Amino acid sequence: MYERRYGHPAMPTTLTHIALHVRDIAACIDFYTDFCGLKQVHERRDPDGDGRVVWLAEPGREEEFIYVLISGGPGRDQAEKDYSHSGFAMESRNAVDAIAVKAQAADCLIWEPREEPYPVGYYCGVHDPDGNAVEFSYGQPLGPGANDKPMNATGGENC
Repeated sequence: MYERRYGHPAMPTTLTHIALHVRDIAACIDFYTDFCGLKQVHERRDPDGDGRVVWLAEPGREEEFIYVLISGGPGRDQAEKDYSHSGFAMESRNAVDAIAVKAQAADCLIWEPREEPYPVGYYCGVHDPDGNAVEFSYGQPLGPGANDKPMNATGGENC
C-alpha cells in the first residue's frame, strides 16, 4: 500500500507542528496572535531558568496542527532572495490587502500585495519579529479561497 523508499516501507505520516526557536518569544506570540489569528493553547516554562515553550494554534484546529515557539533562539536574518516562509490562507484579496496595510504600519512588510500565476495567487509577505517570512495569500489551491483548478496546474514562481 505504501511506497518503498530506501529499502524500507514508507510509514504514514501527518504534519502536526512547526517549531521556531525564537529570540523574543513575547513579541512572536503577539505577532502570531495578532497577524495570524492563532491562539495560545499550551505553555511550559523551564523550572530551572527562563526557558519557555508556547504552542499556538488556529481556533478549532488545536489537535491538528500547532506552531511551537521556543525561547532563547538566535533570530533569523533572512536574505532578500530567500523565499522560505510560512503561509496563511485568507478569505479574500481584501483580507490580504488589510494585512499588508497593517504590516506597513508596523514596518514589517517585505512583499507588497501582488498576483502571481496559479497556483501562487494573490499574496503579500511579512517578517515576524524574529525575521521569519510569513505569507498571507488568497486563491491558492489550499485553505480559504481555494479554487477548483487541479493541483498539478503549471505556473508561478513561489509556492
